[in-house]
This record gives sequence, C-alpha cells and structure tokens, in this order.
Amino acid sequence: MSDPSRPPVSRHHPQTASLRSDPSGPRASLRTAVVWDVLQDALDRRVKATGRESLDVLDTGGGSGRFAVPLARLGHRVTVVDPSPNALFALERRAAEAGVADRVRGVQGDVHGLFDVVERAGYDVVLCHGVLEYVDDPAEGVRNAVAALRSEGVLSLLAAGLGGAVLARALAGHFREARQALDDPHGRWGAGDPMPRRFTTEQLTALVEGAGLGVGAVHGVRVFADLVPGVLVDTEPAALEALLELEAAAAELPAFHSVATQLHVLGETRAAAEA
Repeated sequence: MSDPSRPPVSRHHPQTASLRSDPSGPRASLRTAVVWDVLQDALDRRVKATGRESLDVLDTGGGSGRFAVPLARLGHRVTVVDPSPNALFALERRAAEAGVADRVRGVQGDVHGLFDVVERAGYDVVLCHGVLEYVDDPAEGVRNAVAALRSEGVLSLLAAGLGGAVLARALAGHFREARQALDDPHGRWGAGDPMPRRFTTEQLTALVEGAGLGVGAVHGVRVFADLVPGVLVDTEPAALEALLELEAAAAELPAFHSVATQLHVLGETRAAAEA
C-alpha cells in the first residue's frame, strides 16, 4: 500500500519542474537541466514498471545533496555515499531544511569500498555523478555501482568530457594546453589541471557495457553553457530560456558529444530495458 504522506511520482507531479532548476541560480540550472530531464524520464519509467511510488536510489559521491534532496522531495528514498564528513553534514542540514530528512540517509564511504556501507542489489537507481574522474580504477567503480542495482535497475553516469576541455583551452588561447589535453591519456592539460581524468563518449559507454549494462541514452551536458559569457545569461531572462532549449536540443546529437564539458550515460539492466 502506498504511503499517503509521500507525493506520487509522475511526469505531471507539481514538483517535477523543480528538478530542472538548481536554486543557486541560472548558471546552475544550465549545468544540470539536461541531466535532470534524462533522470526524471528514467525514474518515471521505473515507477511505472515497478508499480511503486517510491524508488530506492543510491547516490555515490552525492556530496551535499544537489540531486539527493530534490529526489527525496519527489518521494524517493535516497542513500548518499560520500567520503567527506563535511559534505555529509551539509547533506543532513539541506535535507532537514527541505523537510525530507526521513527519506535521505548519508553514509561515509566511496565507490571502491561501496559494499562496506551499503547492500548489493538493493537499489532501483544508482547515480554516479562526478566520481569516475577521481577514482584510481574507473572500471571497478562502474562495476560496483552496477552491482548495487536490482535486477531491473538504471545507472545514471556523469563524467567530465575530454572534448569540452580541449575546446575551452583553445578558445582561451592556451593552444599548447589544448594539445596536451588531447594527447594525454587522462585528458589533462598540464600539472595545474584540477581534473584528474576526463573521458570520451566511447570510453564511458565501454565502461557501462563492460559492467554488463545496455546503454539506454548518451547526452552531452554543458555543450554551450560554459562558453557563453555570464552577462548574457544573468541579465537577459529570455536568453536563459533560449540557451536551455539549445542545450536540450544539442544534448542528444552525437556531433555535439565531442565538445561537451560533461557526458551523461544512462545504463540499464537487461530486465529494465525490456520492462
């Protein structure tokens, strides 16, 4: 029996639109809108397939709850695994302020030691956002994330894109650094690069398929948003909406994946894909 205190989850839920916008401002909305749209669709399909209004979601590296708290507001139960005690403290405060503390649980850990803190095969959806760039073995990280899924489950994988970094360095006039990133096996433009690793679409889809999932969708994230001067977005409301629409339109086109700042891959178990 469904819990009447929890709102139903559907594409027409009044809180659904809030998933596309981060309350910290227009720029944040541009950075997350495409991912939220894809994730919302995946959640809706899982809700329909399972017949349950509340899904069990695992957010690896979920930090202070940018994704976890909005998901909990939709009625899902979210477990956040993060190595930072400070991030988990911020998560607890954020969840309490949003009134969803009963649906958000934070535990200290990382994707390599995932099953020291959470159960295997216990989740309908696993988020692995901004994690693979920092782990020693990305393939093991993806395998662990997949092992946390139930037989009918979905993986949301978000990682830094190589092409976006090369383009950004070149447009800034740092041509040698752009070439360095292009040639470097980890996609780094130099010793001062704060990003330990970047990926191509082919590399990420290979990791997902190598872990036993099918690739449901691939999207480029922040194709244009990081290249557009902030003043255009911050002072022209119509420009923000137009840029959001442009990002959404370009996100699905393979031609733009190679220049996206981030890449989003949706992986599905065979049973989920057939449901």
